[in-house]
Amino acid sequence: MEPVAWTEVWEFVVSTVERPETPGRGTASQGARAVRVPRGGRFDKVLAPCAYVASGPSRGLPAAPGLTLFEDAARRRLLCYVAAPQEVDGERHHVVHDGRGRVIGVIKRIPPKRPFRHTWRIEQPGHPEITGRNEWVSGGLKDIAGRAAGRLLHGALDGALAGPELSDRGRGPRSLEWRSGEEIVMTSAGGAHVRIRKEWLDRRLAFAFALIGDA
Repeated sequence: MEPVAWTEVWEFVVSTVERPETPGRGTASQGARAVRVPRGGRFDKVLAPCAYVASGPSRGLPAAPGLTLFEDAARRRLLCYVAAPQEVDGERHHVVHDGRGRVIGVIKRIPPKRPFRHTWRIEQPGHPEITGRNEWVSGGLKDIAGRAAGRLLHGALDGALAGPELSDRGRGPRSLEWRSGEEIVMTSAGGAHVRIRKEWLDRRLAFAFALIGDA
């Protein structure tokens, strides 16, 4: 399948599926594990690759295979990689490098504060810090109240605030909003499905988060 330019990506998943099952296609087809971009419509949807995840032994790679991306299917043109995490003042720092080894940003996992789960931060040189947190606590009080009211109207709050953490527990991967100030820069669902909202975000940092996963 012809790859798409990674610089032009606005929505992606990390998957081996090339052609998902659709109303007009009874069986999904598989390909290489890659960062994939949805294309087509309901009946002819495809997931076109834009970056390929390394596979096999880590010998000769700058990082673990699952944290290394290439621009081509032959895996000859290194796109970016995530170095082994470092613990800094209780935070877990994932430094992201481009294909030449230069640092392009840092993804930080911030320890949780009860009753909430951990949050994330992305540092991209030359741009304001981005904070990723559960959509239920992202934004101002008006945003949070609006979400709660909407959930109550549909009868779906059912104890979301009663458990040990404020999350989408029991509803699949939690949804995160990534904000810089009041602007939403990116949204993600469990790290697997990501939508980019601002042109200035380096796509490679979004890819890196998806490879790390919201663990």
